[in-house]
Amino acid sequence: MKSDSSASAAALRGPGGPLRSSEPVSAAPAPSLAEVLLEEAADLLVVHLDFRAALDTCERACRSLASDGQTEDHAGTSLEVKCALCVVGIQALAEMNRWQEALSWVLQYYQDPEKLPPKVLELCILLYSKMQEPGIALGVVSAWLRDSHNQSLPEHRALADLHLQRVLLPLGRWAEAEELVVGSAALDAEQRQDALQAICTARQQRKCTHPGSEEAPEPSQADSLSHKFLSLLMLLRRLWGATVSHVSSLPFKKTLLAAVILCLLVVKFDPASPSSLPFLCKLAQLFHQLREAVFSPLYRLPVQH
Repeated sequence: MKSDSSASAAALRGPGGPLRSSEPVSAAPAPSLAEVLLEEAADLLVVHLDFRAALDTCERACRSLASDGQTEDHAGTSLEVKCALCVVGIQALAEMNRWQEALSWVLQYYQDPEKLPPKVLELCILLYSKMQEPGIALGVVSAWLRDSHNQSLPEHRALADLHLQRVLLPLGRWAEAEELVVGSAALDAEQRQDALQAICTARQQRKCTHPGSEEAPEPSQADSLSHKFLSLLMLLRRLWGATVSHVSSLPFKKTLLAAVILCLLVVKFDPASPSSLPFLCKLAQLFHQLREAVFSPLYRLPVQH
């Protein structure tokens, strides 16, 4: 009995001795609306698999964080809750096959790419890398890594390595990759050398799988115009050859008659008028000269027996 009574007394005592009736009992602070919504969103995502409702709940929670004035004591908690809400929202978008919207959806709550939490940025890199669209995250991650405040964070080195392996190297951004490695203060000499070697290896593999893709110079504007002009000349040559072949197969009188009819339609003159007679004579003379110039070389070709 003595031991039971002493145990009961110990249960009533706090860590600083027995409780007094005049001392207030400390209670845990009530969770904020955003925290309650975060728990609800996670439950909808994992348990109920209601991804649309989970995303809507995350958006409600983020709006509540933006509207509520946060004190300095709760500022850290609010940032953690906001980061967790973005993680849940990204997962909900991915489950709904709306992964392209993940980065833009997050940025509407952080505005500046440099302010994104490292965990959110890491999730976006992994998501776009898995979907083989790493270029979507290229600009945002580069801006985040260049920020002076972010360079002092302990997550900077891991994100820089992830950016190198999952974004820059798959995209073939060799110059940006080397600049990232050389300019990173978080790497020592050995780590920098290993990263540069990884860039060189990826570059050689790209050359083997896509030969000539890197060495091929980008065509200049003059070369492009020259190529187009040559193509136009070849097209005109083929059209002229087809025209000559077609005309040579027609009787001369029919060709002359077709030309006269065409002139009648275009010029709209009266062939019965005396003033039209000189024009018709000149037209006939012109066709005779054209026939001699075009078809005479064909008649002079040697006949093979």
